[in-house]
Amino acid sequence: MTQQNLEQLIQKSGGNPAKMLRQLPGGPYRFPIPEEEYTNWRDEQESWRTSAILFDQSFHMSDVYFKGPDVKRLFSDTGVNSFRTFGKNKAKQFVAVNPRGKVIADAILFAFADDEYSLVGGPAAANWVQYHSEIGDYDVTVTRDEASMWNPGDRLLFRLQIQGPRALDVVAAAADGALPEIGFFHVGEFTIAGTTVRALNHTMIGTPGLEHTGLEMTGPWTEHDKVYAALVEAGEQFDMRIGGSRSYPTTSNESGWIALPLPAVYSGDDMKAYREWLPAMGFEGQASLGGSFYSENVEDYYVSPYDLGYGRVVKFDHDFIGREALERIAEGPRRRKVWLEWDDADVARVLASSLTAGPERAKFLGLPSAWFSIIHYDKVLSGTDIVGFGMDPVYTVNQRHVTSLAMIDEAKATDGTILTLTWGDEASIGHKLRVETHKETTVRVRVRTTQI
Repeated sequence: MTQQNLEQLIQKSGGNPAKMLRQLPGGPYRFPIPEEEYTNWRDEQESWRTSAILFDQSFHMSDVYFKGPDVKRLFSDTGVNSFRTFGKNKAKQFVAVNPRGKVIADAILFAFADDEYSLVGGPAAANWVQYHSEIGDYDVTVTRDEASMWNPGDRLLFRLQIQGPRALDVVAAAADGALPEIGFFHVGEFTIAGTTVRALNHTMIGTPGLEHTGLEMTGPWTEHDKVYAALVEAGEQFDMRIGGSRSYPTTSNESGWIALPLPAVYSGDDMKAYREWLPAMGFEGQASLGGSFYSENVEDYYVSPYDLGYGRVVKFDHDFIGREALERIAEGPRRRKVWLEWDDADVARVLASSLTAGPERAKFLGLPSAWFSIIHYDKVLSGTDIVGFGMDPVYTVNQRHVTSLAMIDEAKATDGTILTLTWGDEASIGHKLRVETHKETTVRVRVRTTQI
């Protein structure tokens, strides 16, 4: 009998969610961008630093719409963010935590109007908010436009992302008139090929806050092809590249966004009703967990907003789920988000071993993205002490190194500190399709507190 909800799935698997997730066979998330590479992933990566790149984001994210007079109160109650000045034509990185202050997920929140919001990204944050809209006293209706892998029909909106120093030049050349001034994380409107598009000013690959780096444009799905074609034509004079599914996931490493910490929903009696609401075959039930950090206590994988570098968005100017716990966490020791630059000689050794050493080989290091499960945690050590997690190792030609975003103890989070990262996942041999017979090994990593 097919299990109907996440709680039933956990109990059927033996009652240990960490073991359940680690034994799931699935590999990394496959972005449903039409092409893996439009040229090659190296040139595509380089273009977001030197010219411009266009990514078609129309397929891989869930868009969940919340409409009604209580929409602001709903999000204020479920998010750590302040909503005092939030309203039409604004956006923010929405962060939700559980009652113990541990992160469930983040996503980008758009305000189409004062009573209509859209939450865009992975489904975990939207699931949490929708659940509370249903069990709480909120006059809000919810409309879900799921990502293409769960949605056989057309999307409601197209979503096109352009980034790089010539990005605004491309958009200006494609637009039917002058572009409006759009503040950072604000939304403006203009027309391309006769279609009104809404554009969010934000960055995927540069330093957050630099306003010249790009726009995320949306409009009716029926107008996708002609807007896309206009941007491609306009981009020719600026050496714009089109980005494929291999280069796309590496953008988050350069910008410093840790995309997928494990949602803190799998434990606690206070979360049981939510687990019973979540479907067994949804994201939370199928989020394969891998990497060299291994624990059978699922809470060892939970992180706080401060660990992820989200302290800037936590505002204690309102009551919200998890506030009391976060106030305590804010006063205590925490981890800090950093980049870990892998030692080049160790990378060469790992690659050579993976190709030539037989059963004693190192785990294959895929390029440009090396993770082999949906959620990836590598252990980071100082001597023999675990001091944090390395997440989602990637290589980009701009950084010229394999790097992992990481959360490490603040005492170790200083530029130039040398730590070690364990590469491989022997516990997943025989469970994960992307994990071959291998031996775990260590690589030296150098801490960087700013973008490499």
